[in-house]
Amino acid sequence: MTALPPADAATIAAESAVTDGAAVAPTPDETGEFVRIGRRRILLRRFLRNPSAITGSIIFLLLIAFSIFGGLLTPYSYDQPDFLALTRPPGGQHPLDTTSGGNDLLAEVVHALQRSLVIAVSVSVITIILSAVIGAGAAYIGGRVEQIALAVIHFLLVVPSFLILALVSFRVGGDWKVLIVVLAVFGWMGTARVIWSVSTSLRERDYVRMAQIMGVSGWRIIVRHIIPNLGSLLIVNVTLGVVSTVLTETSLSFLGFGIKPPDVSLGVMLQDGSAALTTAPWIFLVPSVVLVLLTVSVTLIGDGLRDALDPDSARGGTL
Repeated sequence: MTALPPADAATIAAESAVTDGAAVAPTPDETGEFVRIGRRRILLRRFLRNPSAITGSIIFLLLIAFSIFGGLLTPYSYDQPDFLALTRPPGGQHPLDTTSGGNDLLAEVVHALQRSLVIAVSVSVITIILSAVIGAGAAYIGGRVEQIALAVIHFLLVVPSFLILALVSFRVGGDWKVLIVVLAVFGWMGTARVIWSVSTSLRERDYVRMAQIMGVSGWRIIVRHIIPNLGSLLIVNVTLGVVSTVLTETSLSFLGFGIKPPDVSLGVMLQDGSAALTTAPWIFLVPSVVLVLLTVSVTLIGDGLRDALDPDSARGGTL
């Protein structure tokens, strides 16, 4: 066999993909041999080459650290009012002022960020699981099951879901655990429609056909063969789902249909701060800044993951 020139070998190595999740790096090691690099390591390299993704990750990690350890910066609890310091400017025992009810603003921001993060991440994960199972399952099973699933998805997509969310949330009394269930139940349809569309091509792949010939059950094929090949789509939708859930929960709480006092979220704080926007603007500005940082950071992470998982994206660079 004729040996390939170094340039051709590097090109083939860079463009080759292995089904077990490994690839060949175009840079040889000290012995001159090409090194096999795992797919996860390649994706991490591509993600770290994106400055905006790194910036978003740093901001998001700082917000998580603030939500966990921020309570150590104040001796007050979020539900412990100080009636001797109502709407007092920042400084003293209350670094970020107090609310109109006398609660420490810093303590409320920490708890509100915790609550919003828990709701957003939980809803995003539950939603993507429902979307993957329903969308991929409908695409694989086909027939009447697929028709019924698509009919339900299309019907729910045209229903004014935000109005239903507001009414249901108002009736259940603002319990954050029930709010997670409500947001997940009415938030999976759009992603499920996309997953169904992609899965219709995956069900025709050779590895699915071979699994059927070998007698593998339909449920196992869906879970072990179809859904794992939707990994990049699912990962990106999880991150972007956090943003949409935060905004939805904030909107509901701002309008009085979400979290109810004495519990607080970013939406509840924005609602309270809007009433004092002219007299004590910092009560509104502080949660607003936290909300903007949270949504922007997660959006940057989602864009970075999308570029890293897309082999045709120039922002991810080469191997």
